[in-house]
Amino acid sequence: MFGDSLSAAYGIARSSGWVALLEERLRRESPDYRVVNASVAGETSAQGRARLGAALERTRPAIVILELGANDGLRGLPLAQMQANLAAIIERSRASGARVLLVGMKLPPNYGPDYTSGFQQAFAELAKRYKLAFVPFLLEGFADKPDYFQADTIHPSAEAQPLIAARVWEELRPLLR
Repeated sequence: MFGDSLSAAYGIARSSGWVALLEERLRRESPDYRVVNASVAGETSAQGRARLGAALERTRPAIVILELGANDGLRGLPLAQMQANLAAIIERSRASGARVLLVGMKLPPNYGPDYTSGFQQAFAELAKRYKLAFVPFLLEGFADKPDYFQADTIHPSAEAQPLIAARVWEELRPLLR
């Protein structure tokens, strides 16, 4: 798992996070796999790209679940650079022998229609270009429900984590061998 605070269980017990829930499910249904959560809260795609090599060497993953880019968007960073960073992470992960599951994100409308649609499209374009398993929007089905978020209104609550784990599982399961 290579992501940001959304995958690092920010603000909740790590054992309640969707990555930990996914790990529990893998233990039951595909015990040959283990999960290494290499997510870092606050990380941008550039920061992830910079530390990817060491993470791949240390863990030698069969599958990389890539959930980065949200912090690029929240900071209004150039979308072309975010897309290039994610493409480099995908290519390097594949070169190491890993299959990649890309997890997309959406931004709130206050970033303007061009930026928000371009942000969302960047993930879709990468998924299509690299023929990736793809979760278009990590928070699908509850993003508009305040009860599923912490007080900061950005990070999902513990109650939302099983929904996220189920969404990711749908796309991860076909990658398991």
